[in-house]
Amino acid sequence: MESKLDRCAILIADDDADDRFLIRKALEENGVKNQIQFLADGQELVDHLNEHLKSTPSGKSRDLPCLILLDLNMPRMDGHTALKIVKGDDQLKEIPIVILSNSKNPRDVSTSYQEGANSFFPKPLDYKDLVGLMDLLKTYWFQNAQLPYEES
Repeated sequence: MESKLDRCAILIADDDADDRFLIRKALEENGVKNQIQFLADGQELVDHLNEHLKSTPSGKSRDLPCLILLDLNMPRMDGHTALKIVKGDDQLKEIPIVILSNSKNPRDVSTSYQEGANSFFPKPLDYKDLVGLMDLLKTYWFQNAQLPYEES
């Protein structure tokens, strides 16, 4: 039987086209069948989530994304700002957000967790390591973690 986790979308906010291509390929290589939607920056992510909330009639359950992968260094709106906005919204704050960034700055790591990130991973430099990381995320978030909007 298909669960809600099999049907929900994964949102990925990353401005680098090569990274988006490799992340999609790594997720597919791990058998992730969820809809994957890419957004070019934090502003697109926030706008997308707000439009989703507006388009759902009040009182109806919302099919929110089950996971957001968020880069930090992006134009228009960076990942830190988008993270604060999403985690500050009562209707969105339960969505798990995993930071996937080229930054290895300890301040970025600390700040991300303070702002509500659920995990922080540096982007692997090697594709094989990226495939491994996507497997880890799939196993953790879709097979082991109990999520607040999961069907019983």
